Amino acid sequence: MSGRVVLVGAGPGDPDLITVAGLKALREADVIVTDRLVPEALLAEAGEGAEIIPVGKIPRGKFTPQERINEILVEQALAGRVVVRFKGGDPFVFGRGGEELEALREAGIPFEVVPGITAALGAAAYAGIPLTHRDHAHGAMFITGHRKIDAEAPDWPALAQNRQTLVVYMGTIKAAELSRELIAHGRAASTPAAVISCGTLPHQQVFSGSLAELPELAAQAAQPALLVIGETVALRQDLAWFGGQPDQQDEQGGRYVQPQPAAAAGQAA
Repeated sequence: MSGRVVLVGAGPGDPDLITVAGLKALREADVIVTDRLVPEALLAEAGEGAEIIPVGKIPRGKFTPQERINEILVEQALAGRVVVRFKGGDPFVFGRGGEELEALREAGIPFEVVPGITAALGAAAYAGIPLTHRDHAHGAMFITGHRKIDAEAPDWPALAQNRQTLVVYMGTIKAAELSRELIAHGRAASTPAAVISCGTLPHQQVFSGSLAELPELAAQAAQPALLVIGETVALRQDLAWFGGQPDQQDEQGGRYVQPQPAAAAGQAA
């Protein structure tokens, strides 16, 4: 009897951000094939007797080839087991979820997908950076700094357009190239930029500056880190709420709540 595979997005880091459907799938799984960046607290939600198979990729270190991951999913499902393929963020945003589903379809394995909050949305929100804003950015573009060796060069003129927010996954090692090429193709050197390290986690850090300063900002950031470039980054100065504004932090998990103006205090919502 053939089993099935449920592709589940764990969200950007904070375990509370997993979806209800994702948590339900975890608790019902016979096997959980998990990436490195999923929260340990969520793996603790696995049902009694569930087997956990780690296949995470460590940068410049140990990793399980993608082809082998595909084989594990097929083998476990063919053994009649309910398999959760557990991925950080959203499995369809730079998560190779499409590649894994293609392998399952070729093998005739039934599958489902439970989306997760991708890092661009979760980390930016926790950093107080809206990705769009009617006065500053009419759109947002997500790209990765970790391309295939034979991939085409980025479309720099499109990436350098004004009034859009550019979010770069796995981009810290490409920060110098990004800064240089975006400026060369028309984006102002003074464009606000931020590097969000360990987004949504208690030890989140945000390094803010300008596009020209992006390499220096990236050099300070621990992994995983996300790069955000665009005018909306400047709004963080007023909208930051998690982990504190610069020099501001409370005693409740590092969360900073923007104080109400005196005139509004005590008013009903």
